[in-house]
Amino acid sequence: MLRGRTVTLYEKVLDTSSGPDEFNRPVFTEKAVTIDNVLIAPVSAEDMLSELNMTGKHAVYQLGIPKGDAHDWANARVVFFGESWRVIGYPTEGQDELIPLCWNRKVNVERWNDG
Repeated sequence: MLRGRTVTLYEKVLDTSSGPDEFNRPVFTEKAVTIDNVLIAPVSAEDMLSELNMTGKHAVYQLGIPKGDAHDWANARVVFFGESWRVIGYPTEGQDELIPLCWNRKVNVERWNDG
């Protein structure tokens, strides 16, 4: 039986205590959420080049997101393997009933430097 790993997703949450910044834009903070059973696979060389040509970002891994997960993965920070990663764009999603396993969405991630 396939079983994914546990990753930490940092969701963006509106920080109402700080109010808007000096340019009148909303301020967001990150909230850590643990997600179980996430598949982690290296992207193929073809997918890596395609992502680089389309977005200018260097995709390293592809994550399989479990069915039923309702978190916002778009451009979010994710931590696994002791490293920090950034989701490239938005998840792609398939129809649950047409996908036989436990995962129906996927995202590509690039290496992210926190500092």
